[in-house]
Amino acid sequence: MSSSEKTDNENKFNPPSKEAFVCKQIDLFQTFLCNNEDQREKMSNAIPLWDCLPLYSVSRQWAYKLRKEGIFPQLLVRNSLYQGSKIKIEIQPARLIENGVITEYYPGGNEELIEAALRKIATLQNHGYHDESGYGVCFSIHQLRKELKKRGHTRSYQEIVQSLRIMARSSIEITAENNKTKIFDTCNYFKWLSSVSRFDLAEDPNARWYVEFHPLITKALRAMDYRQFNYELMMSHDTQLTRWLHKYLVAKFTYAAIGQKFEIRFSTIKRDSGLLESFGSHRKAMQYVRNSLTELVNKGILEPKLLSIYGTESLIPFEESKVLSERGKVQDVIYTTYPAGKFSSESKKANANANLVKEKSDK
Repeated sequence: MSSSEKTDNENKFNPPSKEAFVCKQIDLFQTFLCNNEDQREKMSNAIPLWDCLPLYSVSRQWAYKLRKEGIFPQLLVRNSLYQGSKIKIEIQPARLIENGVITEYYPGGNEELIEAALRKIATLQNHGYHDESGYGVCFSIHQLRKELKKRGHTRSYQEIVQSLRIMARSSIEITAENNKTKIFDTCNYFKWLSSVSRFDLAEDPNARWYVEFHPLITKALRAMDYRQFNYELMMSHDTQLTRWLHKYLVAKFTYAAIGQKFEIRFSTIKRDSGLLESFGSHRKAMQYVRNSLTELVNKGILEPKLLSIYGTESLIPFEESKVLSERGKVQDVIYTTYPAGKFSSESKKANANANLVKEKSDK
C-alpha cells in the first residue's frame, strides 16, 4: 500500500500508463549522441533554466547555525538573471515531524544530488515517463541508493526518504519578468511524490516509488530545451559550487571551441548560485570560487592559461581581473576561462545531439 504527497491537494496520484514510458517525448529525452553504452552511462540532460537558478542554496550546516541564532528565515528570497530576464525566487521550507518535533528544511546539497540522480534514472528505459500531467520517473529506493553510491555519494535509506519528502514539501515560486510579460510558476520541487509503505518494502525491496518533477522541467522536456552533458563528471566534484559552475558552463558556454573564452563575474556567481551567502567575508567567498574554478581545471573541463610575466612563462588556472572602486576597494572580479579539449568535444556533441533531437521531433 502506497502513500502520496501532493502539493496542491488535488486528486490522488494515478500511476502512469505503459504508453507514458514509450512516448515520443521520452524517446527524445533518452536520446544521446555517444559511441557506446559506457559513454551513454555517463550522460544525462541538463535543464538550462532550472539548473542555473539558486534552488539549493541553504546547506544543513548553515541552516543549523541560523536556527541556533534564532534567525532561520520563514521565506527565502533569491534574485537571479536568465537570458536578460530578472527572476525572483521565493522558497518556503518543508516542515517535517521527526521524533515528535516539527523541523523546517530548505532544499540543499543533499536534495540537489538526489534530484540529479533521479533525472539520470529517468533517462533509462522504462523509468522516465511523460503524460498530460507532467514528466516523472519511477524507481526503487534501492536503485536510487545504488546510483548515488556509484557516483560517490552514499546515503542511507532514511536520508534519502527525508530528502525526497523535503523536495515534495518545499514550495518554490518563480517570477520571471521580461519587459511587460510576467510568468509565475508556483509549485513544490516535486509536483508529486508517491511513496511505498514499510509493508510493501518488506514484501518487495524493489517496490516502485514515483516522482513527478517540477513543471519547469516538464516544460523544458516538451520544448526540447535540454542538453546532454557529462553527468558522471559533474557528480564527481568535491563541492556544490563546482557542480553548479559545471552545469552553468553546460548551459551558457555552448560555443566552447578551443581558444574561445568565457567570462563570468564573482557577482554573477554569488547572485545566480546563492551558494556564497553563508560566507562572512568577500575574501573567503572569493577563495571558494577560486577553488571551484581550479577544480574544473583539474577535472579537464577548463584549460589553464599560459602567461608570460617578465619573460617567464607560467600556467595559471584562469585569469582574474579585479573591478575596483574609486577608493581602491575590490567591488567585483571578472574570471576569464577557456575550455579544455574534453569539454569542447562534449559541447560539440551536445550541439549535434540537440539538432538530432530536433530532426527526430519533426518527423
